[in-house]
Amino acid sequence: MAKPRRHSERHYADRIGWLRAAVLGANDGIVSTASLVVGVAAAHTATSGVLVAGISGLVAGAMSMAAGEYVSVSSQADTERADLERERRELAQDAGAESEELAAIYVGRGLEPALAQQVARQLMAHDALSAHARDELGLSDIHQARPGQAALASAATFAIGAALPLILVVLSPGALLIPVVAGGSLVFLALLGGLAARTGGARVAVGVARVTLLGALAMAITIAVGTLFGPVA
Repeated sequence: MAKPRRHSERHYADRIGWLRAAVLGANDGIVSTASLVVGVAAAHTATSGVLVAGISGLVAGAMSMAAGEYVSVSSQADTERADLERERRELAQDAGAESEELAAIYVGRGLEPALAQQVARQLMAHDALSAHARDELGLSDIHQARPGQAALASAATFAIGAALPLILVVLSPGALLIPVVAGGSLVFLALLGGLAARTGGARVAVGVARVTLLGALAMAITIAVGTLFGPVA
């Protein structure tokens, strides 16, 4: 007798947490540092000064990203823990009512009432809190908030992204610093947008267009500001 073929599907939901932090960090690193560099360069600053400004932006940005992600995701984690604790108390106080509540959720999703009650009873007998966390609160291991992981990923990817425009500053001739940094950074953004879209299962062209257009706009504005206020300073 032939063995049944294993059915495997490729899902992207388990990548959401780290992908979001990584893409956000690297994208911000490239855009903010490249914009800072070309803005300072547009103010007729020497290459050494441009490099110092860029390095300072890298360090400050990485720390800011880490702190912001940690605080934000910690708040999410606190809310999740509070919801779970409240659900644990409700299960201890009236498990029957909680079973009916879970069954009503399954009825709303299309199950017959008798089957919904049977499913609710069996899931609660196996792990009542997990069943309510998943189906009532919408919490799961995939989407569970991890503040430390998000903070480290954001800081590291920001630093990596920010280092790319700084490498271009070092390699580019002084007279061509702005076009080299701006053009090279847009190439990096396009590659990042395409990679993120492909990893997340989205359309590559849309991901590329989104990050490059916004990055170009940010750099154009900072170049205009540097050009306008540089001579005044």
